[in-house]
Amino acid sequence: MDNKPIKPGGSKSSNRFGMRNAGFIALIILFALILYSAFNQPSNLKTIPITTAIKNANEGKYSKFNVSGNEVKITVIGQNSPSLKTYEEPNATLKDEGLNYSKVQVSAAPITSSSSTWLSLFETIGPVIAIGVILYLMMRSAQGQGNQALSFGKSRARLYGNEKDKVNFSDVAGAEEVKQDLEEVVEFLKFPKKYASLGARIPKGVLLVGPPGTGKTMLSRAVAGEANVPFFSISGSEFVEMFVGVGASRVRDLFSKAKKNAPCIIFIDEIDAVGRKRGSGMGGGHDEREQTLNQILVEMDGFEQGQNVIVLAATNRADVLDPALLRPGRFDRRVNIGLPDRKDREAILKVHFTKKPLSKNVDLDALAAKTAGSSGADLANIANESAIIAARNNHSQISQSDVTEAFERVAIGPERKSKVMTELDKQTTAYHEAGHALVGHVLPDSDPVHKVTIIPRGGTGGVTWFIPPEDRVYVSLVQFKDMLARGMGGRIAEEIILGPDRITTGAGSDLQSAAELARDMIVNQGMGKKLRNQVFKVDDGMMLDRLVHERDFSDETAKVIDDEVESLITEAANRARIVIKANLKSLEALKDKLITKETIDSEEVAEILKDAKMPKNAALY
Repeated sequence: MDNKPIKPGGSKSSNRFGMRNAGFIALIILFALILYSAFNQPSNLKTIPITTAIKNANEGKYSKFNVSGNEVKITVIGQNSPSLKTYEEPNATLKDEGLNYSKVQVSAAPITSSSSTWLSLFETIGPVIAIGVILYLMMRSAQGQGNQALSFGKSRARLYGNEKDKVNFSDVAGAEEVKQDLEEVVEFLKFPKKYASLGARIPKGVLLVGPPGTGKTMLSRAVAGEANVPFFSISGSEFVEMFVGVGASRVRDLFSKAKKNAPCIIFIDEIDAVGRKRGSGMGGGHDEREQTLNQILVEMDGFEQGQNVIVLAATNRADVLDPALLRPGRFDRRVNIGLPDRKDREAILKVHFTKKPLSKNVDLDALAAKTAGSSGADLANIANESAIIAARNNHSQISQSDVTEAFERVAIGPERKSKVMTELDKQTTAYHEAGHALVGHVLPDSDPVHKVTIIPRGGTGGVTWFIPPEDRVYVSLVQFKDMLARGMGGRIAEEIILGPDRITTGAGSDLQSAAELARDMIVNQGMGKKLRNQVFKVDDGMMLDRLVHERDFSDETAKVIDDEVESLITEAANRARIVIKANLKSLEALKDKLITKETIDSEEVAEILKDAKMPKNAALY
């Protein structure tokens, strides 16, 4: 949805561009006038008496008289242009004055007309007018730059509230618990006296915390729409500039505008850009970011009371925010917005497909089941990609195949069918993906196989896709170990079929994911053998923090963690090896089908691997 502010600022940049052009053109005109004045100087002829001129002419000193009205321009012998001038007496001619016409050439120029008079007048006054206009344009340009400099510390928040297509809670699908938490904020803004009569204080701030794309900004807009109050929107990064004090000035200006428009809402998106913990030592005591944060703290907990201004802020990194920002009296409430569950995903998909022509065979419930872990933005992207793919295929309606292709495109990347693969690479990829699928299919606590393909997608040579049958809140130790084993299935299949010396780089991302998962199990989940029920903090913040702060475990413990990670990966590889060796016929059958068809869905995988068995010695030990 397009959001149009009340006071659009698009024309300001065009005005500044026009002023800069006007100043440049004015300078060019001024330079041209200087050149014109230099090369078009008026004649500066010496004036002599008429009697002297007649006398010298009769003596043969002049070669030419050029008469124009009563003015006579004189050319001296030996020269090419007039250098003297004189004036005839009124009511007298040169002959009357005694000029001998045989001694000098006399020519008469036409008398200056009124148009020539106006031209002469323009040549005299025109440059003065032009210079005046140039000075005026230059002063306006300088004044505009001065106004821009004076507005440097002004807030850049965009004001919403009068647009026709307001966002309400009914426009936000799912997130029912979150909307209930925010409805009280709406009540505070609508009926402040109702709460003030009971001694309740309006909350100063509400912090929305959640992963990217979960609808934090839309929920803030919905609060403003429901309460029917102005809505100031700004990003945390817009406060901070390279000049110290500018951010604090913008904060003061923003809250000043908000108080004039009270009751209203201030929404600060990505507040972690300016609200990080102070005292990092970066920038010293004059750190611009810290000064901006200090001003926000003062404004949110100042001495003024009764101001119906609520600050909504959004972040996906609440752990890095300054404690002073999170205490009661500033951000009184913290609303956690998680990824939508299956019911909410279906509702979100219905909203995004409402205005799109959808075929009757499209099953949005099945799509919602497959999109576990997707945010609202991901689902909106799937709906948009479905429409694009349908248009590309010249469909009048969005079909199930269009939706499926869009989902796979968003989840695992587009197919790269144009990439040429040799027969050996194609066979190696088929064995690799078949190894993943076989191990994942056989192990009891692994997610079911959704699709297997040897067509390159995104940055991978092939994909084996596992999707949980339902949303999962917790993951058990046995499920983690089965995930590790199926992740190692591709490399182990290459090792068994091609030989230890023929393994390829195709397992690089698998090994990296396995290492990260195993380390997470040991360090964060307390699932090691020797370090069971112990977790260890590993600071993944700024580089300076990692250098200054010591880790909270010893080098000996770090060595034990490394050993535990190695043990988990070795165990997963051994289990995958046992499963594959016990089901080589199923592996070959799945490999042959992949080479023939390239892409196999879950039903075909289950049919091909129906005889695959779980070996007893592949159980957890």
